[in-house]
Amino acid sequence: MADFVADTQIHGYSLGGRKGKGERRTKQDGLKQRWSAGLSLSFFFLLTTLFAHAQSPKAKELYVQSIKLFGERKAWEAIPFMEQAVKVDPSYGDAYLKLGQLYEFTKRFDPAIIAYRDAVKLQPDSPASGAAYQSLSMILMRLGRYTEAMPYLEKYQSLFAPKSVQHERVGRLIANARFGAEAVLHPQPVEPKPVSPVLNTTPSQYFPVLTADEQTLVFTALKPEGDEDLMVATFNGESWSPPVSLSPNINTPDNEGTATLSADGRTLVFTACQGRKGFGSCDLYMSRKTGSDWSAPENLGAVVNTRYYESQPSLTADGRRLYFVSDRPGGKGRRDIWRSDLNADGSWREPVNIGAPVNTVANEASPFIHANGQSLFFASEGHTGLGGYDLFIADSLTTGDSVRWSTPTNLGYPINTSEDQASLFVAANGRRAYYSYEEQKEGVSQKSRLYAFDLPETLRDHVKPVSYVKGIVADARTNKPLAATVELIDLKTNQLISRVQADAQTGQYTAILPSGGEYALYVSVPGYLFKSLSFDFTQKSKGTVGSGLSLSVPLEPAVAGATAKETLNNLFFETGRYDLADKSRTELDRLAQFLKSTPAVAVEISGHTDDRGDAAANLLLSKKRAQAVVTYLTQAGISPERIRAVGYGKTRPLAPNTTDDNRQLNRRIEWRVL
Repeated sequence: MADFVADTQIHGYSLGGRKGKGERRTKQDGLKQRWSAGLSLSFFFLLTTLFAHAQSPKAKELYVQSIKLFGERKAWEAIPFMEQAVKVDPSYGDAYLKLGQLYEFTKRFDPAIIAYRDAVKLQPDSPASGAAYQSLSMILMRLGRYTEAMPYLEKYQSLFAPKSVQHERVGRLIANARFGAEAVLHPQPVEPKPVSPVLNTTPSQYFPVLTADEQTLVFTALKPEGDEDLMVATFNGESWSPPVSLSPNINTPDNEGTATLSADGRTLVFTACQGRKGFGSCDLYMSRKTGSDWSAPENLGAVVNTRYYESQPSLTADGRRLYFVSDRPGGKGRRDIWRSDLNADGSWREPVNIGAPVNTVANEASPFIHANGQSLFFASEGHTGLGGYDLFIADSLTTGDSVRWSTPTNLGYPINTSEDQASLFVAANGRRAYYSYEEQKEGVSQKSRLYAFDLPETLRDHVKPVSYVKGIVADARTNKPLAATVELIDLKTNQLISRVQADAQTGQYTAILPSGGEYALYVSVPGYLFKSLSFDFTQKSKGTVGSGLSLSVPLEPAVAGATAKETLNNLFFETGRYDLADKSRTELDRLAQFLKSTPAVAVEISGHTDDRGDAAANLLLSKKRAQAVVTYLTQAGISPERIRAVGYGKTRPLAPNTTDDNRQLNRRIEWRVL
C-alpha cells in the first residue's frame, strides 16, 4: 500500500523544503526536485574519497572517466567504466562505493546492494566504510528487507561513539528495522479496493475527504497540464457520479488542494500556494456552501497564516476546530501539527502546538481528526515505523482546558510499508478508510488512484464510531426552509458538544451524534418554539452505533394563541415521582433562555402519563411534574405570571398505550405559547 507523502496542498511542495510564492509546481515537478536532490547528494559522495586509492593506474583512469560522465549527468554511461574499474582492481574500495551510488541513482537496487556489500567487505571495521553501510542499510530498509538491514545498521552504529548524535540517529533506524520486521510478520487484514473507476478522469487523484453520510466526496485531481483542482462526486447509494469541478469560485488556473470538509459538507478549508493574496509560502483558505453555491474563498487571516508554511488542514465535524501543519517558530520539530479554535464572531484563535507525544523533532504531516473529535490520524517520520513516513493514530486525553494526547499507535503493515504513507480518511462510522495509492514504475510515480478498505477490528477499537442525524428544518406552517442553529449538549456535563447551522436556502443540516453518552439536540430559530430531541447511546452495542438517522424538523412559530406545542424530550423523572433528575438542567435552562429572550411570551407547561396505574394518581403526578418545571423556571428568574402548570394525566395520549415504546412516548412534558 505505497503512498506518496501528502506534504502539501500540492505535491510539489516537498516536506524537505518549500518554494516561494508564485512558483508553480506540480507533483511531477516535486519528483524532479527529489531527483535533483539525489543527484547533488550522489555527486557529493563521488567527490569524497573514503577508501584507499586504486593500486592500478588503469583502474584509476576508469574511475576518473566514470566520475566525469556522471558530472555531465550521464549516469548510465558512467556505470560501465566504474564496473571495469573494480574488475581491474578488486581492492578499490572507493570504486565499489561509487558503483553502488551509480546503481542506486539509476534505480538498480539489487546490483547497488552487491556493490555496497563489496565495499564494506574490504574494510568492515573502518569509519571509511560508513557511507557504504549507510547506503546499503537504507536501500534494504526502503525495499522492506528489514532483517537484512539490521546487521549493517548495527555495524554502522558501532562506528560512532556511544551517546553521540550519530549513534542515536542510527539507533532510531535500528528500532525502525526491528519494528518493520515484526510488523511484516503480523499484517493487518486489509484488502484495499479502488473506490470507483468513474473517478479516474485525470492522471492522478489524491487526498479524499467525505461528508458524514459518505455521499459526497471531495478530492484533489492532477490534470494533464499540471493544474491541481478540487473535484466533487456524489454517491446515490449504488454508484459514484462522474467528478466535476467543486466550484469556479474555488478552482483557478493555479493549484488548489488538500481540502477538509465539515461533516455536513458545507464548510471547506483548503491550501493554495500561489496565485492568491496571502502571507507565506502556503496559506489556508475557507469557503462556505449555501444552497449549491460556494462562496469566494477567504484567507483565514494573519492569526492562522504566517510568512511560514501552513497547509494540510483538517476540520472537526462541526467546523469549529482546525488542525493543520506549519513550520512556524515554537514547534517541537521542523513541521508540526497545530490547532486553532473558531470564536463566536467567526475569527480564529491563536494556534496552539498540540505538542508531544504527537509532534517530534522530525516532520509530522497530514493530520485528520475523526468525526468523533477524539481520534487523530497523522503521518510522521519521527515515530518508530516501517521507514519514511508512517501513519499513526493518537487518542485525545483532553479534560477541560488541558489538551493531551495518547502515545501514537502505528497503524501497522500493510497500511504502512517501507514507502511513504501520506494520509488517511476514516468514515464517521469507523468502518471504512479512504486513501490514495500511488502506482510506481522503477521508483517513479506514474499515477495515483483513490482506494478504500474496511478498517481492521484492531484499529476500530481505537476509533469510537459516531452516528449522525440529518434532515431539513422548515416552518411547520409554510414549509419555508429555516437557517436554524443545531446544538448538541452532553446531558451529563451540560457542555456544548457541537453547533452547526442549517443551510439558509435549503434548511438542510447534519449533526454528529457521539457514542457512549446521553445527548440533547436542540434545533432553534428566533421567533419559533425550539425542538428538543433526545439520544441515549449509553446502551448501544457496537453493531448499532454509527448508522445515520434522517429527521426533518418542522418548527412552530411562537405565536400567542396558537395551538402548536412541543415536547420537552430531555426532562427525566424517577418512576412514579416528580423530582427532576439533575440531567434535566440542560432542558430547563434552554426553556428559561427562550423565555428570557421572548419577554412578551407566556407558556403553558403540561404533564402527561400513560394509562398504567390509578387515573387520579396519574392526574396528580402529571400536575406535580409540570409544577416542578414551573418552579425551576421561576427560580431561574421567569415571572410566575408568564407560566402555568397543568396536569392531564392519561387523557391526552400521543399513541395507543399498547407497547412500552408508546407508553414512554405518552409519558411527557409539553409546552405551548398561550
